[in-house]
Amino acid sequence: QVQLVESGGGLVQAGGSLSLSCAASGRTFSMYAMGWFRQAPGKEREFVAGISRSGGSTYYGDSVKGRFTISRDNAKNTVYLRMNSLKPDDTAVYYCAADPTVSVLVVTTRRYEYDSWGQGTQVTVSS
Repeated sequence: QVQLVESGGGLVQAGGSLSLSCAASGRTFSMYAMGWFRQAPGKEREFVAGISRSGGSTYYGDSVKGRFTISRDNAKNTVYLRMNSLKPDDTAVYYCAADPTVSVLVVTTRRYEYDSWGQGTQVTVSS
């Protein structure tokens, strides 16, 4: 497994922007597809965005399409999530996760495919 540490969460007003980072260590970062998930109080953890091992493929949950952008820098062992036009409904703990897929282009939305998780970072959007 790979160790993941998220950073960049905080409090922002509706309509604002925030960037999250997730630093990986312990294994070869480029061997993992990466994903961001989030969990709001009383709700299940949901897929937000994913990016393939090569960075050539990305996929977004319907609720964030057009507002969030996932990217990665394999040289820095880091995956990013840029969040624009934030809404109060985006309030949640955000987790990054690593999927040890053999494919360089696959992105999965399925939680059970990800075998390493960070501790999470809180994002709060005020109205």
